[in-house]
Amino acid sequence: MAPWLRLLWLLGLLPGAAPAPAPAEPRAAGAVVWEPASRELLGPARFALDAYNRGRAAGTQAVLETVRGRVRRAGQGSLYSLEATLAEPSCEDLMLCQIPVSKITLLCSFEILEEMGKHMLLRRDCGPVHPKVSDLKNETFSSVLPLSSKDPLPKKFAMKIASLFKKFVATYNRTYESKEETQWRLSVFTRNMILAQKIQALDRGTAQYGVTKFSDLTEEEFRTIYLNPLLREHPSKTMRQAKIVHDSAPPEWDWRKKGAVTEVKNQGMCGSCWAFSVTGNVEGQWFLKKGTLLSLSEQELLDCDKVDKACMGGLPINAYSAIKSLGGLETEDDYSYQGHMEACNFSAKKAKVYINDSVELSKNEQYLAAWLAVKGPISIAINAFGMQFYRHGIAHPLQPLCSPWFIDHAMLIVGYGKRSGVPFWAIKNSWGTDWGEEGYYYLHRGSRSCGVNVMASSAVVE
Repeated sequence: MAPWLRLLWLLGLLPGAAPAPAPAEPRAAGAVVWEPASRELLGPARFALDAYNRGRAAGTQAVLETVRGRVRRAGQGSLYSLEATLAEPSCEDLMLCQIPVSKITLLCSFEILEEMGKHMLLRRDCGPVHPKVSDLKNETFSSVLPLSSKDPLPKKFAMKIASLFKKFVATYNRTYESKEETQWRLSVFTRNMILAQKIQALDRGTAQYGVTKFSDLTEEEFRTIYLNPLLREHPSKTMRQAKIVHDSAPPEWDWRKKGAVTEVKNQGMCGSCWAFSVTGNVEGQWFLKKGTLLSLSEQELLDCDKVDKACMGGLPINAYSAIKSLGGLETEDDYSYQGHMEACNFSAKKAKVYINDSVELSKNEQYLAAWLAVKGPISIAINAFGMQFYRHGIAHPLQPLCSPWFIDHAMLIVGYGKRSGVPFWAIKNSWGTDWGEEGYYYLHRGSRSCGVNVMASSAVVE
C-alpha cells in the first residue's frame, strides 16, 4: 500500500478502514519479533522522539527511556513499529498541554516508514502509564488515551475531558439550552480533542493543536458555518497574469510593520472569508499607492456582489469584478458588517477606494514572496485542514491530508520569514483575535502546503 494511502487508512479516513493486526508469532518472512532496541531501531526511535518534541519549549521536552520494536520490509522501504516509554515534565495547564497530562511517564506507539534514507511518521499514539511501569516485556500495557472516538473513555480520561470542557465553556462564554445539548456538546468536544491529538501527531511543523473556540462544533457544522466550498469551483472567467518580480525576495518581510494591514476582523457565523480576503488585499494596495490605510466594507460585497453567494461562499475573482463595476468600496464605518446578506445599500458618493483591475499571481512560492515584498499583501485560498483546532506555531500538515484540490478558506498573506530555521507565511485570518496567534495563521513556506500557492491574486490600483 502506498504510504499516503496507509496514512489515511491508519486515520480511519478510508471506507471500512482499520489498522492491520500485528502479525502472529513466530514472525513472517521480512519481519522481526518485538525485541529490545537494536542499533537499527535507534534511528527511527530518535526520529519519533524528535517528532514528539517538535514545537516544545526547552524544559518541557520528553526523553526516551526504553524502546522495542519490529520491522517489516517491502522493496526499498522499511516499516518500523515501535513501543517506547518517554519521560516528560509534568504540566498543570490543560489549556496549553496535550491531554491527559498528569503523568510523567508515557507509553507511545509509533509507526515510521523509512524509504531511501528518509523517515516519515505514519502513526503516533501516546498516553500516560504508571511511573513505576517501564518493562516493555510486559504485554499488559494500556494507554489512557482511546485510539479512536468510538472506544469507551477510561474514567481518568473522561474526568480530565470534563474539566477541560468546563474551562472551555467558561473561557468562551458558552451557554446551551438543555442538559441534553450540554451532554451532546461534551461528546463532540471529546471527539474533537482526540482528533486534535491525531492532527498534532502528524504535523511536521511546530504548530500546536488543541482547544479553540470551535472545539464544540462538529466538522460538518464548522465547515458549513465558517468555510467556503465555492472556492473549489472553477471560475467562469480568468484574470490576467501579473508580471513576475524577478528581484530576490528579502529574507523576511512583514506588511504589518509597514502600516499596510488593518486589524484582524471577524466574519462571525458566515462563510464570507472571500470578502475579507479581498478587502484586506485592496486595503494594502490602496495604502501602497495612496499612502492611506482604510478599513473597507465586506458587507458591501455580501450585499451587492450578485455573482457570489454572500455567507454561502464566493470567489475573489468575482469580488474584484464587483468592486470595479460598482465603482469602488465604502469604508467599514460607512457600510458596517452585519454578518448576513441584506439589500444592497452602496452609494457611489461614499466610495473611498477604487480598483482598476485584478491579477493572478505566480504559483511559485519564491516569486510570491518577491511579489509580496514589493507589491503588498496577497489574497489566497487554502485547504483549512486542522485550522479548527490550530492554536499557534507553524503548521505543516502532510500533503495527502491537506490537498490543494480541496481549498475551502480564503485569507490574506501579509508577510513571511523563519522561526528557528522553519520558513513560514504569516497569514491574516478573519475569525477574530481570539483564534490562532492573535488572529493569524502561520503556515510552512516552500512546500506548497495546503494549496497556499494555487489561488494567489491581487487587485490593481493605479
